[in-house]
Amino acid sequence: MAAKTQTPERQRRAALKKQREIAKWEKEKARPKRRTYLIYMVFLICLVYITDEIASQICAQMKTEIAGDLFAKFGDRSLSTLGTLELISYPCIAVSLFYKTLSDRYGRRLFLVVNTFGMAIGMTLIFLSGNIPLYIVGYCVISFFVPHDMQVVYIMETAPAKHRAKIYSLVRSAATLGVMLIPLLRRVFLQDQSQWRMVFLVPAILGLAASFLALLFSRETDAFIDSRLKYLKMSEQELRAEKERKDVQNAQGGFFAALKFALRHKQLRWLYILMAFHNLGFIITMNYQPMLSYGYAGNLVSSGGAKTLDDALNAVSSGGGAVTQALFLFAVGSAVFQFIVGFVSDKLGRKPAAAMMSALTLTTLLLFTFGARLAWNPYFVGFMTGACVGSFWSVGDINVMMMSESAPTNLRSSVASSAYVIQALGTVAGMAILLPTLGALGNSVVSTVILCISAPGILAGLLLVLTKTRETKGTNLDTVTGSEWD
Repeated sequence: MAAKTQTPERQRRAALKKQREIAKWEKEKARPKRRTYLIYMVFLICLVYITDEIASQICAQMKTEIAGDLFAKFGDRSLSTLGTLELISYPCIAVSLFYKTLSDRYGRRLFLVVNTFGMAIGMTLIFLSGNIPLYIVGYCVISFFVPHDMQVVYIMETAPAKHRAKIYSLVRSAATLGVMLIPLLRRVFLQDQSQWRMVFLVPAILGLAASFLALLFSRETDAFIDSRLKYLKMSEQELRAEKERKDVQNAQGGFFAALKFALRHKQLRWLYILMAFHNLGFIITMNYQPMLSYGYAGNLVSSGGAKTLDDALNAVSSGGGAVTQALFLFAVGSAVFQFIVGFVSDKLGRKPAAAMMSALTLTTLLLFTFGARLAWNPYFVGFMTGACVGSFWSVGDINVMMMSESAPTNLRSSVASSAYVIQALGTVAGMAILLPTLGALGNSVVSTVILCISAPGILAGLLLVLTKTRETKGTNLDTVTGSEWD
């Protein structure tokens, strides 16, 4: 079939539209920046990043209260019912991957504003939720906007190259510590479990304010403007040549080509396998707060401090309860262990760093699980909880780095993308075991079930990284073929 050709009128309108867009971006680039722009931009990005981190963690840190209120009619099966319904958000996450690419066409600023506003609206809907459907809608809205991390793109494209890493570390640390706002709000508002919605109000207002400030004061990044102008000013012949060049660069790319390549090569094959095993521990990141709640509540009942488990849950989850105290140190533990892993990886190598962080994930998992059951100091238990989750994510980051350093340039991006799908198999397997088991045995066994599922998976990943993978530190990314370790 012959290719469709545009009519002269349509070509004229397209050319006029392109000229208007060129004029818009040239005008934006010509606007002078004040000397203080970088300072207030970093402050603004901090607000956005804090909103993002809180939106990522708030439902997990309020899970016991949400399940106990909205899902009270399900009794001891409330956690499994809540977890099952939250799976509805997974298609939203998948769709958001396509939405994210639109920032390469329409600019970073628009999506910095929209994403922050979207997270704030999601938390607002949950604050207003008096029923299960509205809560699920709010949860899905948050799940759609959280993965985009447009604030990270802003840092990469706005900060001076010589200060980029320092500024990113500063903003990331501030954002991680900003999660401490959640236990602070628990302390202020949670006189009773039923008041959990109030904890969502302040972060929602913070997010709305951050999006409004971004709308008023943020500027489009120069890197995007330069890239967009270069594209718009290309002739038809240049555009065709650029497309052909990219097609050659991305030869063999794509999910199935990358998957086939990885399975044929020993290093990548074992990295895929160990990531799937390791991700059986993903259920920890979604359920650490119920593990703390039922651990401390169970101890309170057995020691005679409360007559029923419901009374004990209300006591430990209140503003001054052990769970709220523990969550204060969660952010600190998570930040510390995610901060040190980069230094260990560059100093000792990727493989020792992955092994060390896997061992730390296992150790801290046991410490915070049994620490809650034995009613140890809540601040210590909270730090160990954060250390466990932070170490877990660090292992994933190192594995992706090893994968990238074990794949040729023309497949590197596709190998990393396809790995996330394989990694998700561990997540799905963990959920497929956890939710029916909690449905059958009840909420109180949540720590035991998660320990039995995640610990063997993380241990298997640790053993595989020690015995089946090779070091990738110092690999020449321009010459690596993937066959070096076969």
